[in-house]
Amino acid sequence: MLVVSTYLDHAATTPMNPDAIAAMSSALAIIGNPSSLHTDGRAVRKYVEDARDVLAKSIGCAPSEIIFTGSGTEANNIAVKGIYWQRNSDKSRPVIVTSAIEHQAVLEPMQWLVDHEGAELVVIPVTEDGVISLDALRLIVADRADEIALISVMHSNNETGAIQPIADVVEIAQEIPVHSDAIQSWCKTPFSFKELGLFAASLSGHKVGGPIGIGILILQRGIDIPALIHGGGQEREIRSGTVNAPSIVALAAAVTKSNYSAHEVAGLRHSFERALTTQLPDAIINATDADRLPGITSVTFPGTLNETLLLLLDGQNISCSTGAACTAGVHRPSHVLEAMGLDEIAVMSTLRFSFGATSSQSDVDSVMEALPKVVERARSAR
Repeated sequence: MLVVSTYLDHAATTPMNPDAIAAMSSALAIIGNPSSLHTDGRAVRKYVEDARDVLAKSIGCAPSEIIFTGSGTEANNIAVKGIYWQRNSDKSRPVIVTSAIEHQAVLEPMQWLVDHEGAELVVIPVTEDGVISLDALRLIVADRADEIALISVMHSNNETGAIQPIADVVEIAQEIPVHSDAIQSWCKTPFSFKELGLFAASLSGHKVGGPIGIGILILQRGIDIPALIHGGGQEREIRSGTVNAPSIVALAAAVTKSNYSAHEVAGLRHSFERALTTQLPDAIINATDADRLPGITSVTFPGTLNETLLLLLDGQNISCSTGAACTAGVHRPSHVLEAMGLDEIAVMSTLRFSFGATSSQSDVDSVMEALPKVVERARSAR
């Protein structure tokens, strides 16, 4: 018997676009290493470079600024560590700056630099709606500009959907390189690498209907940073290794044939939030005053434990999350919500629901049919 599930965890990963699946299947049947000089290798190389051109147009960057990686996490690591090593080669710029709400894929490389390279980490606080304090950043830059190696601020938050003022960050930074983890934003809200004036940015394929296992680091042309992976000199000698041609071709197809409508997804989120506030009036939707991504809702359910809610919803074939999927194996309070001022009890009572291209009103109806009873059961279980 086929069980129909309600999938509301698109911020963790979203289904592959059918056109991307078809493109990947075709590419998998083609033999040839894109680094080889023979005819087969050159043919695959052409597919990769054509895909690079397509992706560059969607990102607002030059094709030469795209460096293919194995994931968004790898792209973040290459950017954070590489820029730091380049800028602090003479030990004059040991300071690294980031926000209190970054993904662990930025926070952990930065902490590694603190622990192993003697870096000094300065954290930008956020408002109760999860948006960075530009005034705090101005003070940091005014006080430490000559010592700062880089500033890394995400384009939008993966737990609350709050969009960050990256153009303002770049303006405040002036000559300091700014990197942005734009993994949640790409193809969901306006994002242009060139228009924002970024030094570097990170993207991930499986968030936009492409396959898992392909990421992108965008790095301004003419910039050389030390590599994490050495071997073959591919991708501007910054990320060696045979490029994943089938996934690159599939990602370009996913972006070109994207079935994501920001307007429709936002409509589903609004429908969900209206029903939520009507049926569960004591539920608290976080970051409501921030400009948010179309598909993410962070909700606190007072008097519950989010782990209990998650399991009860899963029993109803409804998938959502307590926060970032990458840290789901270790259940700990969300540093994002804590930075926004929520106490531990509220943090441990919060779930994230995220809608995507394949979501529909029936998904909203299904979760709202189950949620009131699930919340009641979770409260009685405490």
